[in-house]
Amino acid sequence: MESAGRAQAARDRVPRIDEYGFERPEDFDYAAYEEFFSAYLAILTRRAIKWSRLLKGGGGIQKSMTLKRYIRKGVPLEHRARVWMGVSGAQAQMDQNPGYYRHLLQGERDDSLEEAIRTDMNRTFPDNVRFRKGSDPCLQRTLYNVLLAYGHHNRGVGYCQGMNFIAGYLILVTRSEEESFWLLDALVGRILPDYYSPSMLGLKTDQEVLGELVRTKLPAVAALMDSHGLLWTLVVSRWFICLFVDVLPVETVLRVWDCLFNEGSKIIFRVALTLIKQHQALILEATSVPDICEKFKEITGGSFVTECHTFMQKIFSAPGSLSRASIARLRERCRARLLAQG
Repeated sequence: MESAGRAQAARDRVPRIDEYGFERPEDFDYAAYEEFFSAYLAILTRRAIKWSRLLKGGGGIQKSMTLKRYIRKGVPLEHRARVWMGVSGAQAQMDQNPGYYRHLLQGERDDSLEEAIRTDMNRTFPDNVRFRKGSDPCLQRTLYNVLLAYGHHNRGVGYCQGMNFIAGYLILVTRSEEESFWLLDALVGRILPDYYSPSMLGLKTDQEVLGELVRTKLPAVAALMDSHGLLWTLVVSRWFICLFVDVLPVETVLRVWDCLFNEGSKIIFRVALTLIKQHQALILEATSVPDICEKFKEITGGSFVTECHTFMQKIFSAPGSLSRASIARLRERCRARLLAQG
Protein backbone atom coordinates (compact mmCIF):
# COMPACT_ATOMS: atom_id res chain seq x y z
CA MET A 1 0.00 0.00 0.00
CA GLU A 2 2.84 2.34 0.90
CA SER A 3 4.67 1.67 -2.39
CA ALA A 4 1.43 2.30 -4.29
CA GLY A 5 1.13 5.63 -2.51
CA ARG A 6 4.71 6.55 -3.43
CA ALA A 7 4.06 5.61 -7.04
CA GLN A 8 0.93 7.79 -7.18
CA ALA A 9 2.75 10.69 -5.52
CA ALA A 10 5.54 10.42 -8.10
CA ARG A 11 2.95 10.29 -10.89
CA ASP A 12 1.44 13.51 -9.54
CA ARG A 13 4.84 15.26 -9.45
CA VAL A 14 6.42 14.07 -12.72
CA PRO A 15 4.85 15.70 -15.83
CA ARG A 16 2.97 13.29 -18.11
CA ILE A 17 4.65 14.94 -21.12
CA ASP A 18 8.45 15.19 -21.09
CA GLU A 19 10.48 18.28 -21.99
CA TYR A 20 10.73 17.18 -25.64
CA GLY A 21 6.96 16.77 -26.06
CA PHE A 22 6.72 12.97 -25.72
CA GLU A 23 3.85 11.48 -23.73
CA ARG A 24 5.05 8.98 -21.17
CA PRO A 25 3.75 5.42 -21.83
CA GLU A 26 1.04 3.86 -19.69
CA ASP A 27 3.49 1.50 -17.99
CA PHE A 28 6.01 4.28 -17.23
CA ASP A 29 7.66 3.85 -13.81
CA TYR A 30 7.23 7.36 -12.40
CA ALA A 31 8.73 6.50 -8.99
CA ALA A 32 11.91 4.98 -10.45
CA TYR A 33 12.27 7.89 -12.87
CA GLU A 34 11.84 10.47 -10.12
CA GLU A 35 14.51 8.76 -8.03
CA PHE A 36 16.91 8.69 -11.00
CA PHE A 37 16.21 12.24 -12.13
CA SER A 38 16.69 13.80 -8.69
CA ALA A 39 20.29 12.48 -8.75
CA TYR A 40 20.79 13.26 -12.45
CA LEU A 41 19.63 16.85 -11.96
CA ALA A 42 22.60 17.48 -9.66
CA ILE A 43 24.93 16.12 -12.36
CA LEU A 44 23.26 18.27 -15.03
CA THR A 45 23.65 21.38 -12.88
CA ARG A 46 27.38 20.73 -12.36
CA ARG A 47 27.94 20.00 -16.04
CA ALA A 48 26.00 23.11 -17.13
CA ILE A 49 28.31 25.35 -15.06
CA LYS A 50 31.42 23.71 -16.56
CA TRP A 51 30.04 23.92 -20.10
CA SER A 52 29.16 27.60 -19.68
CA ARG A 53 32.77 28.29 -18.67
CA LEU A 54 34.12 26.25 -21.59
CA LEU A 55 31.93 27.99 -24.18
CA LYS A 56 31.99 31.54 -22.79
CA GLY A 57 32.79 34.23 -25.30
CA GLY A 58 31.13 32.51 -28.25
CA GLY A 59 33.25 31.61 -31.27
CA GLY A 60 33.71 28.25 -32.93
CA ILE A 61 33.93 24.85 -31.28
CA GLN A 62 37.48 23.51 -31.34
CA LYS A 63 37.97 19.75 -30.97
CA SER A 64 40.24 18.76 -28.10
CA MET A 65 40.69 16.05 -25.49
CA THR A 66 38.97 18.34 -22.97
CA LEU A 67 35.99 18.77 -25.28
CA LYS A 68 35.86 15.00 -25.90
CA ARG A 69 35.82 14.36 -22.14
CA TYR A 70 33.10 16.97 -21.60
CA ILE A 71 30.96 15.53 -24.41
CA ARG A 72 31.21 12.01 -23.03
CA LYS A 73 29.86 13.33 -19.73
CA GLY A 74 26.90 14.93 -21.52
CA VAL A 75 26.10 18.18 -23.30
CA PRO A 76 23.44 20.34 -21.59
CA LEU A 77 20.36 20.83 -23.76
CA GLU A 78 20.93 24.59 -24.01
CA HIS A 79 24.37 23.99 -25.61
CA ARG A 80 23.59 20.81 -27.56
CA ALA A 81 22.75 22.36 -30.94
CA ARG A 82 25.84 24.57 -30.92
CA VAL A 83 28.14 21.69 -29.93
CA TRP A 84 26.66 19.24 -32.44
CA MET A 85 26.93 21.83 -35.21
CA GLY A 86 30.54 22.56 -34.32
CA VAL A 87 32.00 19.09 -33.85
CA SER A 88 30.19 17.52 -36.83
CA GLY A 89 31.30 20.13 -39.36
CA ALA A 90 27.67 21.13 -39.98
CA GLN A 91 28.30 24.72 -38.84
CA ALA A 92 31.17 25.11 -41.30
CA GLN A 93 29.02 23.74 -44.13
CA MET A 94 26.15 26.09 -43.29
CA ASP A 95 28.48 29.09 -43.09
CA GLN A 96 30.04 28.24 -46.45
CA ASN A 97 26.65 27.85 -48.16
CA PRO A 98 24.44 30.81 -47.17
CA GLY A 99 20.95 30.61 -48.66
CA TYR A 100 21.50 27.06 -49.92
CA TYR A 101 18.82 25.48 -47.72
CA ARG A 102 16.12 27.95 -48.86
CA HIS A 103 17.23 27.45 -52.46
CA LEU A 104 16.63 23.69 -52.11
CA LEU A 105 13.09 24.25 -50.86
CA GLN A 106 12.31 26.46 -53.84
CA GLY A 107 13.74 23.98 -56.33
CA GLU A 108 12.06 21.84 -58.96
CA ARG A 109 9.15 19.65 -57.76
CA ASP A 110 9.72 15.92 -57.31
CA ASP A 111 6.32 14.26 -56.87
CA SER A 112 7.64 10.82 -55.89
CA LEU A 113 9.97 12.30 -53.24
CA GLU A 114 7.19 14.48 -51.83
CA GLU A 115 4.75 11.57 -51.68
CA ALA A 116 7.28 9.28 -49.93
CA ILE A 117 7.91 11.91 -47.25
CA ARG A 118 4.22 12.78 -46.84
CA THR A 119 3.36 9.10 -46.34
CA ASP A 120 5.56 8.98 -43.23
CA MET A 121 4.45 12.25 -41.62
CA ASN A 122 1.66 10.84 -39.44
CA ARG A 123 3.82 7.82 -38.53
CA THR A 124 6.52 10.06 -37.07
CA PHE A 125 6.22 10.34 -33.30
CA PRO A 126 2.46 9.93 -32.83
CA ASP A 127 3.25 10.07 -29.09
CA ASN A 128 4.76 13.56 -29.38
CA VAL A 129 2.32 16.44 -28.95
CA ARG A 130 4.49 18.82 -31.02
CA PHE A 131 4.18 16.66 -34.14
CA ARG A 132 0.38 16.43 -34.06
CA LYS A 133 -1.63 18.29 -36.67
CA GLY A 134 -3.58 20.25 -34.06
CA SER A 135 -0.47 21.60 -32.29
CA ASP A 136 0.66 25.19 -32.74
CA PRO A 137 3.20 25.28 -34.22
CA CYS A 138 3.01 21.82 -35.73
CA LEU A 139 6.48 20.39 -36.35
CA GLN A 140 5.24 18.19 -39.19
CA ARG A 141 5.74 21.06 -41.64
CA THR A 142 9.26 21.70 -40.33
CA LEU A 143 10.07 17.98 -40.61
CA TYR A 144 8.64 17.82 -44.14
CA ASN A 145 10.79 20.79 -45.22
CA VAL A 146 14.00 19.33 -43.79
CA LEU A 147 13.45 15.96 -45.44
CA LEU A 148 12.40 17.52 -48.75
CA ALA A 149 15.46 19.78 -48.83
CA TYR A 150 17.72 16.84 -48.05
CA GLY A 151 16.12 14.74 -50.78
CA HIS A 152 16.90 17.50 -53.30
CA HIS A 153 20.42 17.95 -51.89
CA ASN A 154 21.35 14.26 -51.98
CA ARG A 155 19.49 12.70 -54.89
CA GLY A 156 21.44 9.47 -54.50
CA VAL A 157 19.63 8.94 -51.21
CA GLY A 158 16.43 10.95 -51.67
CA TYR A 159 14.31 9.84 -48.74
CA CYS A 160 14.61 6.62 -46.76
CA GLN A 161 12.43 5.44 -43.87
CA GLY A 162 14.24 6.07 -40.61
CA MET A 163 15.48 9.49 -41.69
CA ASN A 164 12.16 10.95 -40.47
CA PHE A 165 12.87 9.88 -36.88
CA ILE A 166 16.43 11.19 -37.00
CA ALA A 167 15.39 14.53 -38.49
CA GLY A 168 12.59 14.77 -35.92
CA TYR A 169 15.04 14.50 -33.02
CA LEU A 170 17.33 17.05 -34.66
CA ILE A 171 14.41 19.49 -34.91
CA LEU A 172 13.47 18.96 -31.24
CA VAL A 173 17.04 19.74 -30.16
CA THR A 174 17.97 22.59 -32.52
CA ARG A 175 14.52 24.17 -33.02
CA SER A 176 15.94 25.25 -36.38
CA GLU A 177 15.07 23.89 -39.83
CA GLU A 178 18.37 24.90 -41.38
CA GLU A 179 20.56 23.55 -38.57
CA SER A 180 18.58 20.28 -38.62
CA PHE A 181 19.19 19.99 -42.36
CA TRP A 182 22.96 20.46 -42.02
CA LEU A 183 23.16 18.03 -39.10
CA LEU A 184 21.20 15.46 -41.13
CA ASP A 185 23.72 16.01 -43.93
CA ALA A 186 26.58 15.42 -41.49
CA LEU A 187 25.04 12.12 -40.37
CA VAL A 188 23.85 10.74 -43.70
CA GLY A 189 26.63 12.15 -45.86
CA ARG A 190 29.72 11.80 -43.69
CA ILE A 191 29.31 10.01 -40.36
CA LEU A 192 27.15 7.14 -41.69
CA PRO A 193 27.87 6.89 -45.42
CA ASP A 194 25.72 4.42 -47.37
CA TYR A 195 23.36 3.77 -44.46
CA TYR A 196 20.43 5.27 -46.35
CA SER A 197 21.44 4.76 -49.99
CA PRO A 198 19.29 2.39 -52.08
CA SER A 199 21.74 -0.49 -51.50
CA MET A 200 22.15 0.35 -47.77
CA LEU A 201 25.62 -1.19 -48.08
CA GLY A 202 27.04 0.85 -45.19
CA LEU A 203 24.18 -0.20 -42.92
CA LYS A 204 24.47 -3.88 -43.87
CA THR A 205 28.25 -3.75 -43.45
CA ASP A 206 28.03 -2.30 -39.94
CA GLN A 207 25.49 -4.92 -38.88
CA GLU A 208 27.96 -7.58 -40.06
CA VAL A 209 30.76 -5.77 -38.19
CA LEU A 210 28.68 -5.93 -35.00
CA GLY A 211 28.27 -9.67 -35.57
CA GLU A 212 32.06 -10.07 -35.85
CA LEU A 213 32.63 -8.00 -32.70
CA VAL A 214 30.13 -10.15 -30.78
CA ARG A 215 31.86 -13.28 -32.08
CA THR A 216 35.14 -11.99 -30.62
CA LYS A 217 33.92 -10.42 -27.38
CA LEU A 218 30.75 -12.40 -26.56
CA PRO A 219 31.20 -15.78 -28.28
CA ALA A 220 28.34 -17.49 -26.44
CA VAL A 221 25.83 -15.00 -27.90
CA ALA A 222 27.33 -15.43 -31.38
CA ALA A 223 27.04 -19.22 -31.01
CA LEU A 224 23.36 -18.86 -30.05
CA MET A 225 22.67 -16.73 -33.13
CA ASP A 226 24.55 -19.20 -35.35
CA SER A 227 22.77 -22.23 -33.91
CA HIS A 228 19.41 -20.73 -34.95
CA GLY A 229 20.68 -19.37 -38.27
CA LEU A 230 19.58 -15.90 -37.16
CA LEU A 231 20.90 -12.88 -39.06
CA TRP A 232 21.92 -9.84 -37.02
CA THR A 233 19.78 -7.59 -39.21
CA LEU A 234 16.65 -9.20 -37.75
CA VAL A 235 17.46 -8.10 -34.20
CA VAL A 236 19.45 -4.87 -34.54
CA SER A 237 18.43 -3.21 -37.82
CA ARG A 238 16.28 -0.61 -36.02
CA TRP A 239 19.17 0.24 -33.69
CA PHE A 240 21.26 1.19 -36.71
CA ILE A 241 18.63 2.69 -39.04
CA CYS A 242 17.06 4.92 -36.37
CA LEU A 243 20.24 5.44 -34.31
CA PHE A 244 18.37 4.12 -31.26
CA VAL A 245 15.42 6.54 -31.64
CA ASP A 246 12.26 4.80 -30.38
CA VAL A 247 14.57 2.07 -29.04
CA LEU A 248 16.21 3.74 -26.03
CA PRO A 249 14.80 6.55 -23.82
CA VAL A 250 15.02 10.04 -25.33
CA GLU A 251 17.70 11.46 -23.02
CA THR A 252 19.83 8.34 -23.45
CA VAL A 253 19.61 8.64 -27.24
CA LEU A 254 20.69 12.28 -27.07
CA ARG A 255 23.64 11.38 -24.84
CA VAL A 256 24.65 8.74 -27.41
CA TRP A 257 24.30 11.30 -30.22
CA ASP A 258 26.52 13.76 -28.32
CA CYS A 259 29.34 11.25 -28.82
CA LEU A 260 28.21 10.12 -32.28
CA PHE A 261 28.59 13.62 -33.72
CA ASN A 262 32.02 14.00 -32.13
CA GLU A 263 33.56 10.53 -32.36
CA GLY A 264 31.75 8.93 -35.26
CA SER A 265 29.96 5.65 -35.85
CA LYS A 266 32.05 3.44 -33.55
CA ILE A 267 29.79 4.78 -30.76
CA ILE A 268 26.94 2.71 -32.24
CA PHE A 269 29.02 -0.44 -31.75
CA ARG A 270 29.85 0.57 -28.18
CA VAL A 271 26.15 1.00 -27.34
CA ALA A 272 25.14 -2.26 -29.03
CA LEU A 273 27.90 -4.30 -27.39
CA THR A 274 27.13 -2.82 -23.97
CA LEU A 275 23.45 -3.73 -24.26
CA ILE A 276 24.27 -7.29 -25.32
CA LYS A 277 27.02 -7.80 -22.72
CA GLN A 278 24.93 -6.42 -19.86
CA HIS A 279 22.07 -8.79 -20.71
CA GLN A 280 24.06 -11.76 -22.01
CA ALA A 281 22.60 -14.17 -19.44
CA LEU A 282 19.04 -13.16 -20.38
CA ILE A 283 19.72 -13.53 -24.11
CA LEU A 284 21.26 -16.98 -23.59
CA GLU A 285 18.01 -18.19 -22.00
CA ALA A 286 16.35 -17.97 -25.43
CA THR A 287 15.46 -21.29 -27.07
CA SER A 288 13.98 -20.20 -30.42
CA VAL A 289 14.21 -17.44 -33.03
CA PRO A 290 11.08 -15.60 -31.77
CA ASP A 291 12.44 -15.91 -28.24
CA ILE A 292 15.81 -14.38 -29.23
CA CYS A 293 14.05 -11.49 -31.00
CA GLU A 294 11.93 -10.87 -27.90
CA LYS A 295 15.00 -10.86 -25.65
CA PHE A 296 16.64 -8.24 -27.87
CA LYS A 297 13.54 -6.04 -27.44
CA GLU A 298 13.61 -6.53 -23.67
CA ILE A 299 17.23 -5.43 -23.27
CA THR A 300 16.48 -1.91 -24.51
CA GLY A 301 14.17 -1.15 -21.57
CA GLY A 302 14.48 -0.82 -17.82
CA SER A 303 16.60 1.18 -15.41
CA PHE A 304 19.91 0.25 -17.08
CA VAL A 305 19.09 2.39 -20.13
CA THR A 306 16.98 5.00 -18.34
CA GLU A 307 19.86 5.97 -16.05
CA CYS A 308 21.68 7.57 -18.97
CA HIS A 309 24.70 8.92 -17.09
CA THR A 310 25.68 5.50 -15.71
CA PHE A 311 24.84 3.90 -19.07
CA MET A 312 27.20 6.26 -20.92
CA GLN A 313 29.99 5.51 -18.47
CA LYS A 314 29.40 1.83 -19.15
CA ILE A 315 29.66 2.06 -22.95
CA PHE A 316 33.23 3.33 -22.63
CA SER A 317 34.30 0.48 -20.34
CA ALA A 318 32.15 -2.62 -20.94
CA PRO A 319 33.01 -3.36 -24.61
CA GLY A 320 36.77 -2.93 -24.08
CA SER A 321 39.04 -1.53 -26.76
CA LEU A 322 37.46 -0.50 -30.10
CA SER A 323 40.04 1.30 -32.21
CA ARG A 324 39.23 3.09 -35.45
CA ALA A 325 41.81 0.93 -37.22
CA SER A 326 40.27 -2.36 -36.06
CA ILE A 327 36.78 -1.19 -37.02
CA ALA A 328 38.08 -0.09 -40.45
CA ARG A 329 39.65 -3.53 -41.05
CA LEU A 330 36.45 -5.30 -40.03
CA ARG A 331 34.40 -3.04 -42.30
CA GLU A 332 36.67 -3.77 -45.24
CA ARG A 333 36.36 -7.50 -44.71
CA CYS A 334 32.57 -7.46 -44.16
CA ARG A 335 31.96 -5.15 -47.12
CA ALA A 336 33.98 -7.41 -49.41
CA ARG A 337 32.00 -10.45 -48.22
CA LEU A 338 28.66 -8.70 -48.84
CA LEU A 339 29.72 -7.58 -52.31
CA ALA A 340 30.87 -11.12 -53.16
CA GLN A 341 27.45 -12.44 -52.09
CA GLY A 342 25.84 -9.99 -54.53
